[in-house]
Amino acid sequence: MKRNIVVHSSSWSRSILLLVVIGGSFSLAMPSARAAVDAEFCSANSESRQLDFWLGDWTVTYPGMPGSANSTVSLTLDKCLLTETWDGGKGHSGENLFAYSSDDKRWHGMFADNQGRVHVFEGEVAQGSAEFTGPSRGPDGKEVLNRIRVVRLGENKVEQSWEKSTDKGANWTMEFKGEYSRKNH
Repeated sequence: MKRNIVVHSSSWSRSILLLVVIGGSFSLAMPSARAAVDAEFCSANSESRQLDFWLGDWTVTYPGMPGSANSTVSLTLDKCLLTETWDGGKGHSGENLFAYSSDDKRWHGMFADNQGRVHVFEGEVAQGSAEFTGPSRGPDGKEVLNRIRVVRLGENKVEQSWEKSTDKGANWTMEFKGEYSRKNH
């Protein structure tokens, strides 16, 4: 009888080991299955697609600017991150990053340039327009409120403006207002 118990116990141990190995294999497969579902989320989520009107290669002009600047707006991270890479000419370049967060159901953005400026924004995007705001500090150390707007003017035209307020949004000063014309349309 002892022998039967040992054999049975050994069989039971092998069964447990087999279940652990099979279970481990399934759990290792789970992240890739989850990643495939998440990767489809942004491309299929209508909120994440609201800024798609801005995608493309653009020539940017604005008042007082000799010549023009260039901008490329594209999607990365499985269409979850919209990136604007721009060259303003005269050695000034930067990037704007925008993404919709499924966690808090809000849009977030970040601006960074090659002059060491970085600004973080939160905003709202609707059909053909977006508005982002966020605080920063001016050269004198005082708090500044920044507001970026991106508005679709037509199929091949977009306008971006950047305003600043030193009185918490009561009054705004235009810092930049550029017209984007789609290249090769």
